[in-house]
Amino acid sequence: MKYVCKICGYVYDPAVGDPDGTIAAGTKFEDLPDDWVCPTCGAPKSSFEPMKS
Repeated sequence: MKYVCKICGYVYDPAVGDPDGTIAAGTKFEDLPDDWVCPTCGAPKSSFEPMKS
């Protein structure tokens, strides 16, 4: 499941991960470190919500 940042609209896709943030492809959103932030706007993980399909 993809997650979207409520602040800027960045979409975290587990299939891609966050290469710039050293998050490997295949990493579930739930498994991201608690201190992970949106790579676009710096919002905390709590600012993300599941993306509606």
